[in-house]
Amino acid sequence: MSVLENFKDLFLEVWKKGISGINISEIIIALAIFIFFLFLRGVLSKFIVKRLESFVSKSSNKFDNSLVQAMEGPVKFFPIVLGFFVATSYLTVESNIIDTLNRSLITILIFWSFHQVIGPLSVVIKSIEMLLSRDLVNWIINAIKVLIIILGLAAVLDLWGIKIGPVVAGLGLFGVAVALGAQDLFKNLISGILVLVERRFQVGDWIYVEGIIEGIVENIGFRSTVIRRFDKSLATIPNFQFAEKAVINNSLITNRRIDWMIGVEYRTTSDQLKKIKQEIENYIRSSKEFIISEETMLSVEIDKFAASSIDIRLICYTKSGDYVDWLKVKDALALEIKTIVEKNNASFAFPSTSIYVEKK
Repeated sequence: MSVLENFKDLFLEVWKKGISGINISEIIIALAIFIFFLFLRGVLSKFIVKRLESFVSKSSNKFDNSLVQAMEGPVKFFPIVLGFFVATSYLTVESNIIDTLNRSLITILIFWSFHQVIGPLSVVIKSIEMLLSRDLVNWIINAIKVLIIILGLAAVLDLWGIKIGPVVAGLGLFGVAVALGAQDLFKNLISGILVLVERRFQVGDWIYVEGIIEGIVENIGFRSTVIRRFDKSLATIPNFQFAEKAVINNSLITNRRIDWMIGVEYRTTSDQLKKIKQEIENYIRSSKEFIISEETMLSVEIDKFAASSIDIRLICYTKSGDYVDWLKVKDALALEIKTIVEKNNASFAFPSTSIYVEKK
């Protein structure tokens, strides 16, 4: 019996002392509390969050939709933080590690919430897009998100006694070495900021950089810009290329120009030339596809007497700046000019050489 009593006393002693002086009963209850909050997290995710998403989806306001989607992660994380705090609060033992864990979880929750709220706030800031481009606003938002992550990491490390200041100071020489080796990175970063601030182009624009690239902008990043070429291949161009070279933004064309040289044969008479010019001009003036103003001239004049032709230079502007519309208007104009020339019994010239043979 004494053996059994000794075992009983030892068992109760171990049960009371538990782990690091924490009673095992308290540990079991704390685990039960934490599991309950995990279950509560599941209920919160399936019912409250889903119903809230369904409710806001019915409104036309984009802010509440994006806010609910962005805060889904922190909302699901909140029961874990609360459950861990309640569970550890039930333990009678005082522990600096547990206190630091609670503080760390709360800090992560706070900074994570700030990080997620930044995105939906960009939907509200429409007035800023009038001053800054949409891509620059997105760039600033991404930079703020990175800053929040760095500050949150620094706050958590500080809770565990790791001071950021001495670490940064100790990495000073290493930072200088990295800076010297990463000159191109900073060069591209600054160039990307200049591109966005100056609004040289934005996502969706058709740009052309001579000798570099031509295509549609798909993404403007910190270091490089992604452009979809017209053969549908994808090109990643360092941002400094856009800062050092002339960028032609074809998407900002207000009216597209048609600049043609129409060559007719030398046997064309003066009256025929006058009629051809006048009828081409009349067609353009009467068409709704062209625009004539001080900025968009119309000129149908004889340019020069070339080697094999009399050249009539046509300069006019389409009303639409769209590339596809421009092609259609050019096609119709070309057919009309051919009809006018043929109707006036004239012919288009082509390069030719006359050979004279002298008989002795």
